[in-house]
Amino acid sequence: MKNLYLTKLFYFNAAHQYGHKDWSDKKNQNVFGPDSKVHGHNYTLEVMVTGEVDDDTGFIVDLGHLKKIVNKYVIDVLDHTQFEKEVEWFKDKQPSSENLAQFIWLQIEPSLKGAKLYRIRLKETPTIFTDYYGK
Repeated sequence: MKNLYLTKLFYFNAAHQYGHKDWSDKKNQNVFGPDSKVHGHNYTLEVMVTGEVDDDTGFIVDLGHLKKIVNKYVIDVLDHTQFEKEVEWFKDKQPSSENLAQFIWLQIEPSLKGAKLYRIRLKETPTIFTDYYGK
């Protein structure tokens, strides 16, 4: 069967703060509003994979393998952090959900076996989410 997609949900909590160090507090406040202060989110991460269904298992991916990768390279790295300060990848980037979705893709994709990463959906709030499909 073609065109099958499987999505696994993960959850983590993290804080971030938008701004530029070389801008004044007033300019950061004008551009980023209340997000110029440290604040946190309860993120929902959807990891969608695609691939061929294994005849022996009936699965696209070994969910234990997927959980292990996401927990090791994403959840354990980001959960309860202020990630723009604690994760080197964000050193020169704003801690937006757009950038965070790209970071997550780069963490998962190289280690995933037996399936292809299709989409990352990162829900920052109930009304804001970012989808990323890779390059």
